[in-house]
Amino acid sequence: MTVPAYARRLVPVAIALGLAAVVIHHHPALAAPPADKVLLAPHRAVYDLKLSKSQSARGVQGVRGRILYDFSGNACDGYELQFRQVSELDSGEGKAALSDLRSTTWEDGTATKFRFNSENKVNAERTDIVNGRAERSASTVAVNLSKPKDKALTVPAGSVFPTEHMRRIIAAAREDKTILEFPVYDGSETGEKLYNTLTIIGRPIPPGEKPPTDAAAKIPAMAKLTRWPVTISYFEKQDEKDDRGGEQTPVYSISFELYENGISRALMLNYSDFSISGEMTSLEMKKEKACP
Repeated sequence: MTVPAYARRLVPVAIALGLAAVVIHHHPALAAPPADKVLLAPHRAVYDLKLSKSQSARGVQGVRGRILYDFSGNACDGYELQFRQVSELDSGEGKAALSDLRSTTWEDGTATKFRFNSENKVNAERTDIVNGRAERSASTVAVNLSKPKDKALTVPAGSVFPTEHMRRIIAAAREDKTILEFPVYDGSETGEKLYNTLTIIGRPIPPGEKPPTDAAAKIPAMAKLTRWPVTISYFEKQDEKDDRGGEQTPVYSISFELYENGISRALMLNYSDFSISGEMTSLEMKKEKACP
């Protein structure tokens, strides 16, 4: 079967969004402020999805769906995220696609090892399956895939995993920095994709200002935390020999409010011709497991 283009485009965004709430403790080998220590908040969150806007009359006419993710772990055992996104996209004239993405990722407490396993189905038929691991050394990041096929590859040593990326965003936000640029390897699509990212961090929202009305409002501890509006744009990694120049258009971008404990709210998935909003409808704080 042919997978609709808009259904395929949801896959990398879903993975990145699921990982957006994951952060890690500081590790001296990483280029982060030495005083930085980001405290994790193990939690289970649910977001309801709907179409925010569509710019094309022949494009997506409607969206409904849900994101569920369950984050746990600590600096000793590593951090695990179990993620699922189910989305129904209506392109009009009775044409609809039901996408079901499931993903499990794990990253160690030093951000040197990353494991990923994901499967996507469209209209109950499996379209993508990826399984692999990546490990950082001083000179490179080695990736070994077992699905969709056995393959070994490398990405530049300057590439970051999603958890490290988000840790750096929070560390930068605390220092009042507003722009970050990193190549990110997240194991999405066939596991061979590397994205360049541009992150814009907005003015901090201090505790008590602009109180949320979603599920975050039901957790008293959340009202005591600072949060920041964040937008991450993902760009295709261009070949160094590519000299076309000009301003590159992002493949997609993700906007959200990021709390200093790593929890995200007010999601917005932005594509070239439509946007999807995600409202946090459930938030459950999980018991933290201390390191031995």
